[in-house]
Amino acid sequence: MSTLRVFKKDPDDLGIIGKLGFYLLLIVGALVSIFPFYWMFVVGTNDRGAVFHVPPLLTVGDQFFENFQRVLDKTDFFQALGNSLFVSSMVTISVVFFCTLAGYAFAKYEFPFKNFLFYFVIATLFVPQQLGVLPTYVIMAKLHWIDSFKALIVPAMVNAFGIFWMRQYITTAVHTELIEAGRIDGGGHFRIFWNIAIPVITPAMATLGILNFMTVWNDFFWPLVVLKNQEHFTIQIALQQLFSNRDGLDYGMIMSATFTATLPLLIVFLLFSRWVIAGLTSGAIKS
Repeated sequence: MSTLRVFKKDPDDLGIIGKLGFYLLLIVGALVSIFPFYWMFVVGTNDRGAVFHVPPLLTVGDQFFENFQRVLDKTDFFQALGNSLFVSSMVTISVVFFCTLAGYAFAKYEFPFKNFLFYFVIATLFVPQQLGVLPTYVIMAKLHWIDSFKALIVPAMVNAFGIFWMRQYITTAVHTELIEAGRIDGGGHFRIFWNIAIPVITPAMATLGILNFMTVWNDFFWPLVVLKNQEHFTIQIALQQLFSNRDGLDYGMIMSATFTATLPLLIVFLLFSRWVIAGLTSGAIKS
């Protein structure tokens, strides 16, 4: 009996220990995730040799603005940043709108070859993106869109993953009874979609917006193929120019530019993530 008493624990004590372990695990995971970004900032605030320092430097220096000034001397950084912001915003808005429309149609309407078309859309996800570069480039050349933002925006206005994502979410989130009630009230197709479906699927739209914005912002290959004029370069192409240095790589300059180019992504992610959490929590509360 004494042995059993030794191993017997109070449920409240176990709950506290479990919570402490859970929060400790979260803190460790957060620190591991933040450390590369912090170290990038540390290198960007020191000289070019800081990246080779052993042990690694963990203290912030005072040369960030000097390093960033060299970035501005080598490339038109802020114009490239604005170009990426414009292209990413336009593509994200169009993808969220058109993929939501297509997903709504696949989820709530019946029409000929519906399943075949949906499976065909899903099948395009298995096609490597590189296989579509040549035919897409030929089409852009025929339309005289090479070296313009249209070559970046129009081919990316809708994608298969967005249609699949929205279709799956709408299937479970938007109940048919709501649509039928809207039709009884005299609502048209688009009015029902806009006033009934959109408020319910806002979290899915926000999530799709986050993923798509980050994908377009980080895209390097396709802008490298179609953009020729430096005035149209996106931020990824501008960052690539910093690696062409005859005197060796200036890691302080590169990291200062990379850190600054990452800030818009963090801001957009924080704004949209708050929207997603608000939508999910409001949908979980029963009136």
